[in-house]
Amino acid sequence: MTTVLISGASVAGPALAWWLRRHGFRPTVVERAPALRPGGYKVDIRGAALTVVDRMGLREQVERHDTGMRSAHFVDARGARLATMDAALFGGREGDDAEIMRGDLARILADATRDVEYVFDDSIAALAPSADAVEVSFERGPRRTFDLVIGADGLHSNVRRLAFGPESAHLRSLGHHIAIFTVPAEFGAEGIELMHPAPGRSVGVYRTAGAPDARALFLFPSPPGAAERRDVAGRKALLAEAFAGAGWRVPALLDAMWDAPDFYFDAMSQVRMDRWSTGRIGLVGDAAYGPSPASGQGTSLSLVGAYVLASSLAAAPGDPAAGFADYEWRMRPFVEVNQSLAERNLKGMVLGSAAQIRFQTTMLRLMPRLPGRERMIRRVTEPIRRAATAITLPEIPAPREA
Repeated sequence: MTTVLISGASVAGPALAWWLRRHGFRPTVVERAPALRPGGYKVDIRGAALTVVDRMGLREQVERHDTGMRSAHFVDARGARLATMDAALFGGREGDDAEIMRGDLARILADATRDVEYVFDDSIAALAPSADAVEVSFERGPRRTFDLVIGADGLHSNVRRLAFGPESAHLRSLGHHIAIFTVPAEFGAEGIELMHPAPGRSVGVYRTAGAPDARALFLFPSPPGAAERRDVAGRKALLAEAFAGAGWRVPALLDAMWDAPDFYFDAMSQVRMDRWSTGRIGLVGDAAYGPSPASGQGTSLSLVGAYVLASSLAAAPGDPAAGFADYEWRMRPFVEVNQSLAERNLKGMVLGSAAQIRFQTTMLRLMPRLPGRERMIRRVTEPIRRAATAITLPEIPAPREA
């Protein structure tokens, strides 16, 4: 039986473990954190990714954890409403899109793989590949040998660094940073996203259905020295500096930031690589082709990538090179079209001037009354729908005995 070590227990890792186990492999998942990471932000599952969720039999569970977001209100510095955007109008909530908190999805996938070995509070320290296997040294646990090793460990992948070299060779900056953290529930109304656009930066707060708290999101041009500030306190200070003097609820949100237990701060970057495998080591999800949060497709790429990688490896038993090659051949066009969404979307998320903000909010306010409304909506949503379905998924063979 082929043994596979998967690094990362967020979305891509457990999804890959589920499909590998179904194809008769024996996966093990190693995760640096001491337990599953809760929380996170809301993520979309669209098109082909929703088909993958259907084939896993998890659609009903995902829909039970729907965020329940109904609309987004754009507000000015005084809190006055500028425009409203209906989630049903622009979110694609027509049976081909699901929205869920990342932590909820990770828990659903972990629960579906309870018969898979998970090793928490550990990480890969070194990889020693040979023609027949990969010897793995861990930071805490004993050395072990696996037939394959897959990095599903995100934008700053440890496996990618060990097998392919420094991440600077593979990350492409989009020129912006993002920060997300939990704030008290009173900052948000359930099912509503509040957005405060300002020239060159944007702030949002949302509270999903039944959530005991809210999430704040800050998007802004990358500040000087951000790469050197690796400590949480320093990154919080950078965010406070970037939004100093901002109006609306920003000062109160920044005050709440200092006590936030789940502060996330990172550059908006994409992973661009010429190949996603070397020998018996491969990459999946954000580790291989992270499209950045601006694309809205990171979770979908992870789910589809896990499905395709497992199918390709299963179709080439004993020949990982052929399996990896088939995986890249199937996935790369899908990845490229989804990555291309990021810069397009980012232009609408952070506007450069007050005039652009006025134009955007005026168009949103007038949209329900404009002639050709449906055509304009399709111009916004159709590129996303095309990207989300731009792959033919392999058929599912009968499950092999483990």
